[in-house]
Amino acid sequence: MELLQIVMTGITAIILFVFGLENFSKEIEKISGDHFRKSLSRVTKIPILGVLIGALVTAVIQSSSATSVITISLVNAGVLSFKNSVGIIFGSNIGTTITAQLVAFKLTAFAPLFIIIGFILSLIRSRLSIFGKTIFYFGFVFFSLNLIASSLQPLQSNKFLIDILTQQQNPFYAILFGCLFTSIVQSSSVTTGLAIIFTQQGLLSLENAVPLIMGANIGTTATALIAMFNMDIAAKKTAASHFLFNVGGVIIFFPVLIFFGNRLKDISLEPAIALANIHLVFNVITSLIFILLIRPFTKIIDMILGEGKMDFDRLTLPVFDENAEFSTIRETFIKDINNMLFFLQENYNVVTLSIYTNYQGIFDAAAKRIEYLYFVKKEYLSYFSKVVTSVKEEDESKELIRIINQFDYLFQIHDSIDDMFNTKKIMLKHYIELKSDILMLTQDLSSQTLTLFNEIRKSLLNNEPLDIKKKSQELQRHLDDANKDLLSLLADPVRRDAGALTNFITYSQRLKDKLINFASARRIVEAPDKE
Repeated sequence: MELLQIVMTGITAIILFVFGLENFSKEIEKISGDHFRKSLSRVTKIPILGVLIGALVTAVIQSSSATSVITISLVNAGVLSFKNSVGIIFGSNIGTTITAQLVAFKLTAFAPLFIIIGFILSLIRSRLSIFGKTIFYFGFVFFSLNLIASSLQPLQSNKFLIDILTQQQNPFYAILFGCLFTSIVQSSSVTTGLAIIFTQQGLLSLENAVPLIMGANIGTTATALIAMFNMDIAAKKTAASHFLFNVGGVIIFFPVLIFFGNRLKDISLEPAIALANIHLVFNVITSLIFILLIRPFTKIIDMILGEGKMDFDRLTLPVFDENAEFSTIRETFIKDINNMLFFLQENYNVVTLSIYTNYQGIFDAAAKRIEYLYFVKKEYLSYFSKVVTSVKEEDESKELIRIINQFDYLFQIHDSIDDMFNTKKIMLKHYIELKSDILMLTQDLSSQTLTLFNEIRKSLLNNEPLDIKKKSQELQRHLDDANKDLLSLLADPVRRDAGALTNFITYSQRLKDKLINFASARRIVEAPDKE
């Protein structure tokens, strides 16, 4: 009965630890928001910098799984290239060793202090209150580790259990167990934290603990492998590199473990500290080896999964150069405006296809394109804030403001397309399917709107005048006809698809108005007057 109580208390403490770790990671991501993603997306082609960023981010959020999943999503969105993502993946394993170090050196004793500070901060009304939950969960993570240690302390007198855990076992089985357990809890920090506590308690020998944490490195890739489904080839390569990197590290060190594992008991350091240091050295050396072999490693991934292509072409993101002439900046903007308008036209086409078809692949493609353009929008807003401060001449400032307004119209067009996509989400949520008459109506509006897109793009590219009033009246006539057709259908309670399409027509009206506004402001993309 006493043993059952100890086991139940231990399991409860482990659950609290997992809960605390998960919420701490979420709070960090919530606070950092876009800055967190940008710290990953701005990684350069220098692999070591990617390693440092991966290590730093993982050390902060205490989850290599979270870092890898976010990295894969950024690759999938086209924000990161596969080759630039590999360094981050390597560094994430180093960052996750921080938990082991804190536990080994018994710095978890300060956990109650962090819980109290976090609780007080969350109550007071100030800017610091946003850090309250983060600090609270940071303390909660290590408080739960202390709780695990104290709940397992009675097991130190259980000779049978100690004999099993301290006698040297087959390292292959320990690696397999560490891999499976980590796959279940989806955090290598949980496995390493528990291994160090068991070692501190004298319940687990160092020889058995080392292969356990090696297996945890493989198990933590399970989340990334799951996340890569329905993603493009570049994202799949990143997930595969995470898995092969961790498996490769274990393969490299496994012979060392076989030949020198029995000598681990001769280490003079306290077992828990020795385990934390071995964990750190293992991950650092593995990362260094793979950085040196990064080119052949990425080539192997390319050979396995193929070169592949992005599922859609990404836009060229603006890069601020304080020495650039305004005329150069202006020409670049003109090109970017045309490219973005075409990208939005493709987005609209994919979104409307997702509305009047039931193909999951089209829906997923639309979601990915919309998410990507939100990232592009943030990049341009950041770029504008820098360019504005660098322009000194009054004429140039006025021209820049007109250009920014043009981009603002494009972003408004994007918002309307996103609203249409949300209409499809609602339809899916409520299992609404469009009947043939509504389908024809939707296709007609889509065709007319795409024609307007084409006409505006053609006039911009050829620098030709566009009869905006005529084009606006043509599309408006189709919108008015669609509204009339819907009135009779809305009276029928069975026709749920008619109600769903009402929103689509509303958003189509807004989109038409924004396109006309954009076309009306087209003078900013005309060539400057020659003196």
